[in-house]
Amino acid sequence: MIDALQNAGGDTHIRLPKRAPEAHLSHRAGWLRAAVLGANDGIVSTASLVLGVAAAGESTGTVVTAGIAGLVAGALSMASGEYVSVSSQRDAEQADIAVETRELRDDPEGELRELATIYERRGLPTDLARRVAETLSAGGALRAHVRDELGLSQERMARPLQAAWASALSFSAGAVVPLLAIAFIGGAARVAVCIVVTTLALASLGGLGARLGGAPAGRAATRVVTWGLIAMGATAAIGALVGTVG
Repeated sequence: MIDALQNAGGDTHIRLPKRAPEAHLSHRAGWLRAAVLGANDGIVSTASLVLGVAAAGESTGTVVTAGIAGLVAGALSMASGEYVSVSSQRDAEQADIAVETRELRDDPEGELRELATIYERRGLPTDLARRVAETLSAGGALRAHVRDELGLSQERMARPLQAAWASALSFSAGAVVPLLAIAFIGGAARVAVCIVVTTLALASLGGLGARLGGAPAGRAATRVVTWGLIAMGATAAIGALVGTVG
């Protein structure tokens, strides 16, 4: 919207409001994926575990003990799994960077032409692509190749420790929800209360993860709740069956 028109010496000056910088959210992808995945696993796996044990007719003490064991085991498993997985990704990234480092040392002109070709394919004229490649290479050839040839950026590089602790903490936070719900409610109502509380937690998690990632909240919440209920229902049915047979 135009704020003001000023006439001075026959010239018209138009003032436009300053645009706020665009907020991109893809830089959150690493820790957000680990955190949402960990919390979702914590809620679903622990709820399924305690519901399965409760459906088998076990006492509240036994159910809570099983839930705590599942929380600890799950958090450690998530942490180690994320660390190993992301470390493998980091190793692959470092190997690619090492290849680029060697090629820049052995054939700098060839690498410069390769970089210029990348910019040509993105739509720049040949001469301009060459000048851009030379300018960026002068400021750090390896950085330019890592970003534009390998598609890696500092914000999105694999961070194993970050992924590990994010998964462990989020799993534990998620697992506490169904565990507390079933621990403080006795009798026949404990299963129903656990299901309701867990469903609300899953819906909140799905919406929160979508908001942090800039995606539609409703669709994400529905997806998380649907699969969570399927997992809990299957586990409860198995637990009830085992309890009947036993």
